[in-house]
Amino acid sequence: MLIETPYKVGDTVSFKLVSGEEIVARLEDETEKSYTLKKPMVLIAQQQGLGLAPFMFSVSPDGKFVLQANSVSCIAKTEAEIGKQYTSQTSGIQMV
Repeated sequence: MLIETPYKVGDTVSFKLVSGEEIVARLEDETEKSYTLKKPMVLIAQQQGLGLAPFMFSVSPDGKFVLQANSVSCIAKTEAEIGKQYTSQTSGIQMV
């Protein structure tokens, strides 16, 4: 039986917020009260399927963002295809 850790610092993770938004980001740090994220993107529906857009438009997307733990209802490691799309959009590297 393969035992997989749910997620760890450095992983691309998905957050479901209590507001209903879904965020995909690189997890930089996790404490009891907050998550530090790098390059968060929000999941959006498009004609071609799911897409990603900047989480905040009024700040540099390269900064670190602190998300309060009490605003998160769920966190999990991002599914592989969405993870590839996230890496492609945030780094310019095309994943196959």
